[in-house]
Amino acid sequence: KHVKSNAIVYASGRATLGIGAGQMSRIDASELAVRKGEKAELDFEGAVVASDAFFPFADGLEAAARAGATAAIQPGGSIRDDEVVRAADDAGAAMVLTGRRHFRH
Repeated sequence: KHVKSNAIVYASGRATLGIGAGQMSRIDASELAVRKGEKAELDFEGAVVASDAFFPFADGLEAAARAGATAAIQPGGSIRDDEVVRAADDAGAAMVLTGRRHFRH
């Protein structure tokens, strides 16, 4: 709730692993979050990734899966939701579409 959009947050258990915020693209935010967590030697395998807005393309979800995320939560609403959901399915990741955006500008 205190992260500037475009925001991506990775978590596991009750711990935040990485936060990527204020980027022009969702994939840049995701990569930033992973870099920060890896710098702290955190393990992203089995993590959940949350996005404050929809993934406009499958590449953001694919990047999260490559980092180790096995579940994602996002608002949905993109004209490419089907592609993003298919990418999650292909990666064996669970996907929750909330129908609610959480932008903080």
